Amino acid sequence: MADERFEEHLRHPSGLGEAPEGGHTGAAGGAACGDLIGFTVALEHGDTVRAGFDAEGCGALTAAGSALHESVDGMALLEAAAIGPRQVAEALGGLSAGKIHTAELAADAFHRALGAAAVSCASLAPDHGRTLVAMSGGVDSAVAARLSGEQAVGVTVELWRDAENDPQGSCCSASAVRAARAMAHANGMPHLTVDLRAEFREQVVDPWLDSHAAGETPNPCIRCNGGVRIDAMVALADRLGAAALATGHYARISGDGLIRAAADARKDQSYMLARLRPETIARLRFPLGELTKPEVRAIARERGLAAAEAPESQDLCFLAGTQHDRFLARHGGLTERPGVIVDAGGRALGEHGGHFAFTVGQRRGLGVQAPEPLYVTATDARSNTVTVGPRDALDREEVPLREVVLHRTAGDVDGVRLRYRSDVVPCRLDGDLLRLDEPFRAPAPGQAAVLLDGDVVVGCGTIART
Repeated sequence: MADERFEEHLRHPSGLGEAPEGGHTGAAGGAACGDLIGFTVALEHGDTVRAGFDAEGCGALTAAGSALHESVDGMALLEAAAIGPRQVAEALGGLSAGKIHTAELAADAFHRALGAAAVSCASLAPDHGRTLVAMSGGVDSAVAARLSGEQAVGVTVELWRDAENDPQGSCCSASAVRAARAMAHANGMPHLTVDLRAEFREQVVDPWLDSHAAGETPNPCIRCNGGVRIDAMVALADRLGAAALATGHYARISGDGLIRAAADARKDQSYMLARLRPETIARLRFPLGELTKPEVRAIARERGLAAAEAPESQDLCFLAGTQHDRFLARHGGLTERPGVIVDAGGRALGEHGGHFAFTVGQRRGLGVQAPEPLYVTATDARSNTVTVGPRDALDREEVPLREVVLHRTAGDVDGVRLRYRSDVVPCRLDGDLLRLDEPFRAPAPGQAAVLLDGDVVVGCGTIART
C-alpha cells in the first residue's frame, strides 16, 4: 500500500505546476542537497488555502509536494497550519530515512508561503478564545504556549539567515523556525512562519552597524522588540482574529497598561521590552510573568515538552556562532583601522585596530602596560582614538540622554536601569539629563536607559555622549 500511494503521487502529482493567482511563494532546499521545492499559496476569502508547487531533484520530493498539496488545498488556514512532515509522510504510506527530508523540505516551503499569505491576506473572524503565541523552540515559549489555552496558535519569526551562523544557537533562524513548528505540531497547535529578514536588516542590524561605526555600544534587542518583531506578530494576531499575543518573556503588565518587572528578578526581561508602545502592550500576555525559571522547567517536564531541558540562547540572534569583529567586517565594512590609545591628557599609550572594537568600561584586550588597571573611558570615531583611565574615571552621576520617550511624567521617574542586568539606580529626570543619586560605573553611549517608577517601565532613552 505504501508503494502504491507513493507511486500515485509520483506519476500523477497533485498541484504540480499550479500557481494560484495572487499567491505568495516560499522555497526550501537548494544546491547543497540538489533538491529544491517551491510552494505558492493564496487565501480565498481570507481563510481558504489554495496552493500549487514546483519541484526539482529526486522524485520523492515531487511526491511529497503532491501529498502536501492534496492535504491542504481547500483547507481552512488554521487547519493547514497544523500540517507538517509527519502528515506528509503518512499520506505517502511512510518514508524511509533517506527520503524523510523531502517531507521536511515540502513542509518548510509550504509554511513559508502560508505565513506570507497570512501576513498579507488572512481575514479570520474575531475569537476571544484564540491567542497567538510567539515561539522560539525554547522551553519558555513552549510553556507559554501550553498555558495559553486550547485555541493557541504558534508563530515564529525568521530574522536572519547566514551560512556563518550557528543555526542551533539562534532563536530566530530557519532551524529555530523548524524546531518551533515541530514543537507546536507535536502539541496539536497550528503554527505560522513570518519572514522578517528584510525588516530586521533595515531596522535593527544596519542601525547596529552604524552605531558601532559611530563609536557606540548599541542594544539591538530593544530595537527589535520595540519596532520589528512584536509589532509584526500583533498585526498577524489581528488578521487571525486572535484576542492577544502571548510571549515567553519574563515580564508583567501594570494596572495602567505599562511593562512591569517579572516576579523572578533574576530572569526579568522588562528592560528588553522598554520600547514597546502602550497600544502594543495592551495586546500582550506574559504567562511566565509570575513564575521562576525552575517552575517553568518543572511545568515543561510535567507536560512532557521536548524543550524541557533545552539550553538558553546566549548570543545576539544574528551573531550566534560568529565572531563579533568578523561580523562587523563582513556586514558593516568595519575592517582594521589602526589608531592610538591615549590617556585623559592625550598622551599616547599604545595602538589599536579600530575604535569600533572597544566599549566604555572595557578592560581586557587593550594591550597597554600600566602600573594600575586601565579601562576604556571613551572612544572617538572621528579621530579613531580610544581613551583609557583608572576605574574611578568611569563613575558618572549625570548621564545625558537622547530619543527620550515617556509614558508618564518626568516627575514619576525615580529609577533607571542603564544596562541589562545592572542594578536600578535611584535618579531624577531633568529634561534629557539623568541626575543619579549615586555614581554609576561606565554608562556606555548607545545603550538603553530604561526609566522606572518602582518596577514599572515608564519610558526609555538612549545614552548620549557627554
